[in-house]
Amino acid sequence: MTLAWTAKPGQMLEVDGVALEYACFGQPPGTLPTLVMLHEGLGCVALWRDVPQQLAAATGLGVFVYSRQGYGQSDSIGLPRPLDYMTREAEDVLGAVLNAAGMRDVILLGHSDGATIASIYAGSVSDMRVRGLILIAPHFFTEPTGLAAIRAAGQAFASGDMRHRLARHHKNVDAAFRGWHDAWTDPAFESWNVADAIDHLRVPVLAIQGRDDPYGTLAQLEEIDTRIYAPFESVILDNCGHAPHFEQPESTRDAIAEFCARLVRLEQENVALT
Repeated sequence: MTLAWTAKPGQMLEVDGVALEYACFGQPPGTLPTLVMLHEGLGCVALWRDVPQQLAAATGLGVFVYSRQGYGQSDSIGLPRPLDYMTREAEDVLGAVLNAAGMRDVILLGHSDGATIASIYAGSVSDMRVRGLILIAPHFFTEPTGLAAIRAAGQAFASGDMRHRLARHHKNVDAAFRGWHDAWTDPAFESWNVADAIDHLRVPVLAIQGRDDPYGTLAQLEEIDTRIYAPFESVILDNCGHAPHFEQPESTRDAIAEFCARLVRLEQENVALT
């Protein structure tokens, strides 16, 4: 199929028999890379709000966003999710999404679970289309404070207004929430660790994290810095929690735009030299 490059709501992309909602902003794939945005564990296309539009304007790149299976208006998924669901999403699904969407060169931009999926993909799948990674609040291993925050989210979903707020954006809110929450709070998940993906990254990486992120400490970024062999830069934002793109939008947008501009410039210089 030919992808309709449009921001019109309700667009669906079929990937291995699964319908995934998507939206596109800016220019379609061409000579410049496309930003492919991977949402957090409770996210979807709509919950990025206007961030894709802003990034398309700030970077001059095309932006492709989609909701993973079980989220937003995409097809639902059976529960419980396997505890290695992020690895499966990276190794079994993301490449097929990029193919179906007609992606050429891409910069993967992930938030939280999405950042982890992007890292696993770049570190385990040989895909020369991936030119760089932007990781917002990534996690590579569990931490007691993060697990406590997820358990607190479970209480808010059960007794607060969180369920109502999420139901406005997910057609199957229980699948979206339980698929994420129940995996992370499974006792067996406490030993989850995918940091070995960092060892195999060979593209430039930008990591952005709020200093007050309740779901992960700066140890996550320190793990990247310690293990990575590729160019790496980090931006740590004060007075910022788990969503820098909402809590510190200008600083986050500027860091992403500068990283993309530098990456494009280096790519073009390499082409000129060869």
